[in-house]
Amino acid sequence: MVVIPAIDLKDGKCVRLRQGRAEDVTVYGDDPAEQALDWREQGARELHVVDLDGAFDGAPRHMEEIKSIIKAFGGLVEVGGGIRTAEALAAVLEAGAARAILGSAALEDPAFLARAVDLWGDRIAVGIDARDGFVQTKGWVETTAVRATDLAAAVAKAGVKTVIYTDTATDGMLGGPNLTQMAAICDAAPLCQITASGGVSSTYDIENLKGLGRKNLRAAIVGKALYDGRATLRDLNVAAL
Repeated sequence: MVVIPAIDLKDGKCVRLRQGRAEDVTVYGDDPAEQALDWREQGARELHVVDLDGAFDGAPRHMEEIKSIIKAFGGLVEVGGGIRTAEALAAVLEAGAARAILGSAALEDPAFLARAVDLWGDRIAVGIDARDGFVQTKGWVETTAVRATDLAAAVAKAGVKTVIYTDTATDGMLGGPNLTQMAAICDAAPLCQITASGGVSSTYDIENLKGLGRKNLRAAIVGKALYDGRATLRDLNVAAL
């Protein structure tokens, strides 16, 4: 597995939210590019960046910070948050992102998703955020009646190759990932590469994810545990081998 540190952007700063609540925010730094370089120097092979203001507002709000992060990191960077138009999608990819993550748009506008995959291919990823198995949209503000497993199957059918699944109830809580739901997502989209997000806080969690035995479970995103010093990227990378 690949361990991917996260940088969440809000008001130009590196932050983490608890369960995606904008009012429950912890600021970890005011220089996102410096943080990106730090993760690279600690051994990160890839980086996950989310424009939180973009997710809430419906359009990217941190393009300059995203460009500086991509330049500083010098490796594969995936970017999501508010990418709901062709213009926003092109801006993120032309800024140098290796993958652009579609969230709300993937559910609400399947035609847009299909056009994006036709145009950009493997550079399109879909982020599926869910609570109790049901998809959440617009920065986790709205919970739909769509099951996450059904959406995973649908985007796989549309040709998407990378799915990032976030269990919003566990995100930022340091209590471990939702293993049952992760296994279900992997099984729903067997031809997709799946990234686990939410609750990963220790080498034990990485080992549990590997223990699911799903060959398409490719990566795990880690945020708060790294920022709080509960785990080191080095130890997590070793556990992921």
